[in-house]
Amino acid sequence: MMMGERMVHAVIGGGNIGTLMAAELVAKGHEVRVVARDARSWSGVLEVLDAEGSRLMEGQLALATADLERGVDGADVIWVTYPSFMFERLSAELTPLLRAGQMVGVVPGADAEFFFGELRDKGCTLFGLQRVHSIARLAERGKSVYMLGRKPHLEVAAVPSAAAQDVRAMVEELFDIPTSALACYLVETLTPSNPILHTTRLATMFVDWEPGRSYPANIRFYEEWTDASSELLLACDAELQGLCRALERELGVDLSQVEPLASYYESPTAPAMTAKISGIAAFKGLLSPMKEEAPGAWVPDFSSRYFTADFAYGLKAIADLAVLFGADVPRMRDVLSWYTGVSPENRLPWALSCTREELAELYC
Repeated sequence: MMMGERMVHAVIGGGNIGTLMAAELVAKGHEVRVVARDARSWSGVLEVLDAEGSRLMEGQLALATADLERGVDGADVIWVTYPSFMFERLSAELTPLLRAGQMVGVVPGADAEFFFGELRDKGCTLFGLQRVHSIARLAERGKSVYMLGRKPHLEVAAVPSAAAQDVRAMVEELFDIPTSALACYLVETLTPSNPILHTTRLATMFVDWEPGRSYPANIRFYEEWTDASSELLLACDAELQGLCRALERELGVDLSQVEPLASYYESPTAPAMTAKISGIAAFKGLLSPMKEEAPGAWVPDFSSRYFTADFAYGLKAIADLAVLFGADVPRMRDVLSWYTGVSPENRLPWALSCTREELAELYC
């Protein structure tokens, strides 16, 4: 596929990021299909709006369907915007439908290599974005979406790793954002984004929660960030770097691109981190995964992907790698223990089953 050619894209998932990606690709002149449960409610035209509601771009969607096979048939690129707890089921449904040469991109892509490993056997390329390319919020489902915080730079990883440079060039052209290729997919899975950022915040935010307790309002997730959250985040961030060094020794991979959050946010201390995160303009107004059980009685919403994906898969994958390679991550284990102990709804349904040898082959 030559750069600049019109491509067929299938976007699986009609949430915030899926809608934004579909709209941007449509505006670029590509044929775009969206696979979503509520496909019948989607309009033909998708709009991207700025924070004030002014139109930035729009385009005509080719198809909205609830039929996965119809959506991905003949697509050049298939974008997966589902959370990680849905990867296993999606992989079982999607993999038999794929044909050699198709590309499957996961956004964000952490942990995807553990669930979509059979793509290589089918002659397909798996790739993932290290982080979402923009903060997005739906304006009207199936019709319009806000673009609130576009990233200045993107990083992509691929399986096989040799495909990363071609993927990099494609992503950069599609989204007009400078993009770098990561050394191997493990860099993406170990990126301390949601699996560290979200979990440490929630474990400190709800440290005193128990059944029967409620809060008078939904807590602003970032604007009300605390030093306790920053302290735990920095501790887990440091443990992750220790795990990276152990993996480099054992697997012979380069994980120098796993940037510590302390460096990413330029905040080496808890007060600095709190000031940084609470002051990010794009995060303003974002609420916590909570639900109102009665007027003025808010409780954690354990069905949110903040819990079911970021604890049970994102952080769990990192902790499992630590066990396999003998790295010490006591604060991460504390966070996972809090998650499973705070509510009978919380489970860890997945465990890493790869051997060291299989991981070495996967990340080559």
